[in-house]
Amino acid sequence: MEQIPNIITVLRMFAIIPIAWLLWQDAFVPAIYCLILAGLSDALDGFLARRCGWGSRMGAMLDPLADKLLIVSIMLLFSAKGYLPEWLVLLALGRDLMIVGGALLYRYITGALEMKPLLISKLNTAFQILLLLVTLLHVGFYPLSAGIIAGLQALVAVTTLFSGLAYVYWWTYYVFHKEVSV
Repeated sequence: MEQIPNIITVLRMFAIIPIAWLLWQDAFVPAIYCLILAGLSDALDGFLARRCGWGSRMGAMLDPLADKLLIVSIMLLFSAKGYLPEWLVLLALGRDLMIVGGALLYRYITGALEMKPLLISKLNTAFQILLLLVTLLHVGFYPLSAGIIAGLQALVAVTTLFSGLAYVYWWTYYVFHKEVSV
C-alpha cells in the first residue's frame, strides 16, 4: 500500500507523453483536461504520502522529478512552437542542470545531501507553472496582451537567475563551513 503514491507519480510521468502530443497537435481542450488530471494526481500522491504515512525516500525524489519533467517538456514544446522564447527555456534548463550538477558535486565533496528546496526555487517553479498556464490560455483560448506575457517571462527569468545563484551561494557556504544539510 505504501507504494501507491510512487505508482501515481510514475503514472504522471508517463502522462507527459500524451500531454506533449496533444499540445503539439494544438489539441488544447483535451490537453487542459490531462494537465488538470496530472495536477490532481500530484496533490493525491502528496496527500496519501502525508496522511497515510506512505512517504518514502524514493517518492521524495520521484515527485519533484515528475513535476520538473512535465514543466521542462512543456517549456521545450512551447519554445519549439514559438510560444516561448528560446533564451528563456535555455535559461531554465541551464539552471536545472546547474542545480543537478551542483547537487552531485556537493554530494561528492561532503558525502551527504539532503535536498530542501529554497523559497526562491519554489517561487520560481510557481512562476514557471503560471507562465505555462497563461501561455496555454493565450495560444489556445484567449489572446492576452503582449505586456502580460512579457512580464511573466521577465518574472520567470529573474526568479530563475536568483534561484540558481542562491543554490550556488548556499552550497558553497555549506561546503566551506562543513555543514551537510542544504
